[in-house]
Amino acid sequence: MNWQKSSYCSEGASCVHVATAPETIHITESSDPTGAILTATPATFTALLAELKNEPHPRHPIQVTFGSEDEDTVRIHSTAAPHTAVTTDRAKWNAFVLGVRAGEFDHFAQAG
Repeated sequence: MNWQKSSYCSEGASCVHVATAPETIHITESSDPTGAILTATPATFTALLAELKNEPHPRHPIQVTFGSEDEDTVRIHSTAAPHTAVTTDRAKWNAFVLGVRAGEFDHFAQAG
């Protein structure tokens, strides 16, 4: 798979990455010690992009939870696979969101 990260992520830094395979979108974080890869349909990923762009959207099964201020952890998980969670930090998540808002991942929503 060819993984893509946001251009807002520092050069060489670990970040949230997205890749496509037939009919699925994969999300991971290159420094996540669990090596978790979250899998979503293009429709689910499209809904996540819409939410991150603050656009009207249907509820979708990808959830993002934030740790306490002291923890600095962000977990991306799916109701379809509740035991799989991609873990990142707030700075890397924010870089991903900036890339989403700039349209850097829109082409993944049309995959499948």
